[in-house]
Amino acid sequence: MSSNLATKLREGTKKAHTMAENTGFISCFLKGTVEKNSYRKLVANLYFVYSAMEEAMHQHQDHPVLGKLYFPELDRKASLEQDLAYYFGPNWKSEAAPSEATKLYVQRIQDLAATQPELLIAHLYTRYMGDLSGGQILRKIAQNAMNLSDEDGLAFYSFSQIPDEREFKKMYRQRLNEVAVDEAMDDRIVEEANDAFGLNMKMFQELEGNLVKAIGIQLFNLLTRKRNRGSTELATAE
Repeated sequence: MSSNLATKLREGTKKAHTMAENTGFISCFLKGTVEKNSYRKLVANLYFVYSAMEEAMHQHQDHPVLGKLYFPELDRKASLEQDLAYYFGPNWKSEAAPSEATKLYVQRIQDLAATQPELLIAHLYTRYMGDLSGGQILRKIAQNAMNLSDEDGLAFYSFSQIPDEREFKKMYRQRLNEVAVDEAMDDRIVEEANDAFGLNMKMFQELEGNLVKAIGIQLFNLLTRKRNRGSTELATAE
């Protein structure tokens, strides 16, 4: 069965994508203000999200629908472990903990893995396509803002097993269009993708308190006054 699920996901999540970019944390990030303590909390949260997502994918790699999107070269857990060791030190496992919003995010992934694996497609799309697209913009910003070297603390953004990210995204979108789901399931996947953006937004919003403490409310308000216009969203469409 062939559909236009990739296009439906892109078009159906544009508003949610822009809303996520306009959370205070991401808005400041996109303008070059990245506070290291807030950022390391984000890395910790992402570690738990990707651990749950990748555990689900490994579990369902032979699933007739979800298995079509099983690409181990996308896995981020190991790279996030490298970053956690950089930001928290060798005892990161005892220091890094999921936030309340992250726990809800992880629970949603686990619930879908147990009951409706097809809907995990929405979470794969929301995270991995963002990582391969706008995530590369965020990498450069984080590197400059925190004065990092090429590798230290930035392993999350490095896809060493994907030599051509643009071609991979093209192939991935084609695979989305080929998964055997009907139009009703397409719509449910798009709805779940919007919910996934909402879960990400809650994680970002939790981090704003730490960021405000670090940079001050005046600068925070100045940086978040104007609405961003889809800078990473445009990259995702490439």
